[in-house]
Amino acid sequence: MSAPSVAAAEADDPEVPSPAVGPSKPRLLRVLGPGLITGASDDDPSGIATYGQAGAQFGYGLCWTMLYTLPLMAAVQMVSARIGRTTGHGIAGVLREHYPNGLLQAVVLLLLAANILNLGADLGAMADALNLLLPGPRWLYVVLFTATCAFMQLVLQYTRYVAVLKWLTLSLFAYLGVVIFARVSWWDLGLALAVPKLDFGGGGLTTVVALFGTTISPYLFFWQAAEEAEDLHAYPRRRDLLHAPEQGGAALRRIEVDTLVGMAFSNLVALAIMVTAAAVLHPRGITDIQTSAQAAEALRPLAGPFSATVFALGIVGTGLLAVPVLAGSAAYAVGEARRWPVGFGRRMLEARAFYGTVALATLVGMVISLGAVDPIRALYWSAVVNGVIAVPVMAVMMLAAARTDIMGAFAIRGSLRLLGWVATACMLLAVLAMLTTAALPLI
Repeated sequence: MSAPSVAAAEADDPEVPSPAVGPSKPRLLRVLGPGLITGASDDDPSGIATYGQAGAQFGYGLCWTMLYTLPLMAAVQMVSARIGRTTGHGIAGVLREHYPNGLLQAVVLLLLAANILNLGADLGAMADALNLLLPGPRWLYVVLFTATCAFMQLVLQYTRYVAVLKWLTLSLFAYLGVVIFARVSWWDLGLALAVPKLDFGGGGLTTVVALFGTTISPYLFFWQAAEEAEDLHAYPRRRDLLHAPEQGGAALRRIEVDTLVGMAFSNLVALAIMVTAAAVLHPRGITDIQTSAQAAEALRPLAGPFSATVFALGIVGTGLLAVPVLAGSAAYAVGEARRWPVGFGRRMLEARAFYGTVALATLVGMVISLGAVDPIRALYWSAVVNGVIAVPVMAVMMLAAARTDIMGAFAIRGSLRLLGWVATACMLLAVLAMLTTAALPLI
């Protein structure tokens, strides 16, 4: 990197104190990066379908999950970000160096399967949403979105790619706008948020696991850790904290602000989707919303064509954000496990296997969307699968982040460690309760 480009990168680095603003007041728009993109990509079409189904089926009854998962979600994402910033490796790279190979391969295989299923479901949902706005052949829209997402990852320069992802987060404001047109019972919503209730029948536990799985998803852990490691190359001044502990203060402050804002934004949007479905669809007996596009179509006669159009546009925008994150996190995991050169900051010839994995994951997702796998059920069950596999991934990640031989002086402790383990325990209990409930009729 030339001297002028190095100077420009350092000037853009949010960890470098600004002489105008001062080190104690981080410049928010510049600080937001991996955490914001990670949080926004959490509200993908799969998540929209899950949130819409929860609101339509249970009304305001499960809105509390968005409030109580926020500190847990933020803690887990902070842990993953600190792993990447401290070690200079993603989660798979840390597992490769410090844990048995069998564990690494199992985790990567589970992540790859869940991501590709989720990716295929998202491509199908985007095509269905565009079809509502511009009727046409579904297969053509799936191919169009696949090509667009592949282009962003394979062709765009890393800094431009990140900038595009940041701009795509604006699409989530569509759902904050739609809720304005819903006749929300604020008293019932406030009561549901303040007093959590859980329906043990009628799929209530499965829906909770799906909500947890789409809110606290394994691909988000891998993505944010990998992006923190990637930014070490994008900003030449930065070094991993193990070798540059003096950078720790500014780095951890940036991670905290970035992650808290990103996760709060994510859960606020998710809550808006649930509230819209609860206010508009649930009172009218529309309780079976299996896709995000179906939710948009159901809103048309009830909340007006404008709401349905904005909802559908939001699905397309969030899908364009989430599909590259899903493919990218899978490629980071596979590449680090195989000791390949990884990262969107590398040239394509330098990281052929990494970019090949990105392209292959996206193409397989396209085949799933066009093939025999039912995209309607894939949307919902990909969230359930994410909830189930998140448990072992979170446990291993928490153990690794607390080890001083891995994290040095930046090993997690105190409230962050406690919240991370509480999140892991909640995920485990939700999954066990779901499996127990499903098994009871068979006994």
